Amino acid sequence: MKAAADWVREEIGALAAYHVAPAAGLVKLDAMENPYRLPERVAEELGRHLAGVAMNRYPDPQAPRLKARLREAMAIPDGLEMVLGNGSDEILQMIAVALARPDATMLSLEPSFAMYRISAVCAGMKYAAVDLAPDFALDLPATLAAIARLRPALTWIAYPNNPTGNLFPRESVLAIVEAAPGLVVVDEAYYPFSGGASLVSEVGRHPNLVLVRTVSKLGLAGLRLGLAVGPRDWLGEFDKVRLPYNVNVLSAAAAEFLLERREVLEDQARAIVRERERLESGLDTLAGVRRFPSAANFVLARFPDGPAAFEGLRARGILVRNFHGSHPLLDHCLRLTVGTPDENARLLAALAQAIG
Repeated sequence: MKAAADWVREEIGALAAYHVAPAAGLVKLDAMENPYRLPERVAEELGRHLAGVAMNRYPDPQAPRLKARLREAMAIPDGLEMVLGNGSDEILQMIAVALARPDATMLSLEPSFAMYRISAVCAGMKYAAVDLAPDFALDLPATLAAIARLRPALTWIAYPNNPTGNLFPRESVLAIVEAAPGLVVVDEAYYPFSGGASLVSEVGRHPNLVLVRTVSKLGLAGLRLGLAVGPRDWLGEFDKVRLPYNVNVLSAAAAEFLLERREVLEDQARAIVRERERLESGLDTLAGVRRFPSAANFVLARFPDGPAAFEGLRARGILVRNFHGSHPLLDHCLRLTVGTPDENARLLAALAQAIG
């Protein structure tokens, strides 16, 4: 009885680890990363700044300077509390652990971010999902019915949604907040590309609404920095399950430095939005391809043969995300991260060949 399978929880044993495809030698358009490096001048200044960081000391666990920078950069009202995480993935786990009472249920929409379900399983929560409509619209009646039936302790809504890219109607999200007996968390990871669509002004008006954001999509994915924003009573509980010193000194110092110069990151976000429009236009010219509207830094598209298109792109040196087989609504769908102008041109040319 010394095998891992004899002792690991059955629901953990049944999980598949989150898969990250190897990308060496490929144009990497599979992970919704900002394709732009820092300008050379800013990178050199950052290097000199990080050279002075006291790496022999633990980080300040409350990170007041970093929180102040985030509050200013993301226009977070002063009355709201903030908890930081090692990426928003850790924030998901904190919230699930805090709410994992016996028989507690987490509710989400599907298809959506896989880590919602994984965090529920890891925390020992029950997990339930409401399917989106075939065009990925929010089915509000079905969602409200599920809330009434399941009484979830926690409901997750991605705004915009991943991997579909669409924004659900603001009024529908607020109707879910009003109906939910427990906490509703709105995940705004793709806010920089959404044209300003945000529920940050609603946080504080609703006692059960918390917002999650990240700096990853803004161009700082390697720093692993996420944040939860909400009323003090919720955030105080989440802080109790936050691991000590979870944001390292280099990530904190780099984020503080770059958020002071956030116009560089904002310029890059605007360039990505322009390229998203060009990518969407190019996809619309491909016979048999249906692309879906996006308010994020990626575009979801359905192909006549999604797996063949994926392999055709890979054979031509381009890596995208294949969602075929992950959910019935995503049959033959690929998610294409918006790259640089050159990368997007190569992607469209390779697609035309791969599905020709």
